[in-house]
Amino acid sequence: MGREDQIEEREVLDSIFPDEITDISETEYRISIALDIPDDKEEPPVMLLTVRYPEDYPDKAPLLELSAPQNATPHPHLSIADDKEQLLQGLDSTIEENLGIAMVFTLVSTLKEAAEQLVLDRKAAIVKAQEEAALAAEREENKKFQGTPVTRETFLKWRESFLKEMEEARIREEEERLAELKKARIKEPTKLTGRQLWERGLAVAGQDEAEDDSMPIEELQKLEVGDN
Repeated sequence: MGREDQIEEREVLDSIFPDEITDISETEYRISIALDIPDDKEEPPVMLLTVRYPEDYPDKAPLLELSAPQNATPHPHLSIADDKEQLLQGLDSTIEENLGIAMVFTLVSTLKEAAEQLVLDRKAAIVKAQEEAALAAEREENKKFQGTPVTRETFLKWRESFLKEMEEARIREEEERLAELKKARIKEPTKLTGRQLWERGLAVAGQDEAEDDSMPIEELQKLEVGDN
């Protein structure tokens, strides 16, 4: 019964895939599977599924091999060499569910859908990554136009810094003022009033006692030296 089932399935597959199926031997053939990727500008990927019947098929699983056509244009989101193990392992549950009946058409359909979904998922992941990168760049750009949020901690830190700057400015101004006063005391001679000169016997003849003229100490010292 196994061989009869195999021949019957092979005839059905020939009517479904007239241009895609190629015999390798009486129990082995290859089916070309072209993927349909929506909105894909790349050349559609093509997979070659090689099917070989064991003697007890369909009570036992068919032997499957997956490859890419020679000189096929590489697709940016699917590598048959790298992805075939994942894709073939994805057929295990389908094989278990269909043991005892012809299953190659179901396997081809399941494999095609899985490969197409794999491509779509990878394309979606790239789009998502690009969108997240754009959003991150936009957030960084918006930070340039946003001030630092005011919290109790940031306010206290600013207040401490402000008071410190004010105190430093006050000390600096006070030091400058004292320096100016010291400089003025050194350069500006001390003057005596007319009364002080009269009391010291240094008043000039005819100078009124109430006159409030003054004389530098340096001049006074010169007069005292002359009197001596």
